[in-house]
Amino acid sequence: MSIKVKRFTGADARPYLSELARLRIAIFREFPYLYDGSLDYESGYLDTYVGAPNSVVVVAFDGGRVIGASTGLPMSSETDDIKRPFAAHGYDIERMFYFGESVLERGYRGQGIGVRFFEQREAHATSLRCYDWSAFCAVQRPDNHPRRPRDYQPLDRFWNKRGYEKRPELKTAFCWQDLDESSQSPKPMVFWIKHIASAVQSVKRNSRF
Repeated sequence: MSIKVKRFTGADARPYLSELARLRIAIFREFPYLYDGSLDYESGYLDTYVGAPNSVVVVAFDGGRVIGASTGLPMSSETDDIKRPFAAHGYDIERMFYFGESVLERGYRGQGIGVRFFEQREAHATSLRCYDWSAFCAVQRPDNHPRRPRDYQPLDRFWNKRGYEKRPELKTAFCWQDLDESSQSPKPMVFWIKHIASAVQSVKRNSRF
């Protein structure tokens, strides 16, 4: 395969936002998100990752075709729904880097691209030399959810292998419309975090500047 994974920041990421919007709508229709998305909302949402200082978009290509993408930005640029749980538990928001989505077409999963998404975002965060933690959140669905596929495998083990710890005390709710809903409703979200200060210190020690 001719798979390439590239990292973009700021306005350099703008040419890929329409493809990222397409991927978000298609892939988040799957369980556990069951998201009934729209291009209008996605366009506004993804503009955040172009306008926010020090944001990052990692894009996976098969030849010239975008087959996956992953985002991140300083938590200080995120919404209050994301910042509030961390502030309430004593974290310094200015020292945290938040990972948005990782979306990848089904036929390319299980080939290490998701690992590279985490590696590239963490490399970006540590290169900025001012973050102690990386974090992301995931929706919580009941085990007996009627739309849960029989072969569904949660990503907890994958995230644990990347060094992330689930923190049930860090929780929030996002509103969106499920495929079988007529309107939006709140969905419970729980955060996963990783201490990256040691990596930041390593970058500092190896720097000539």
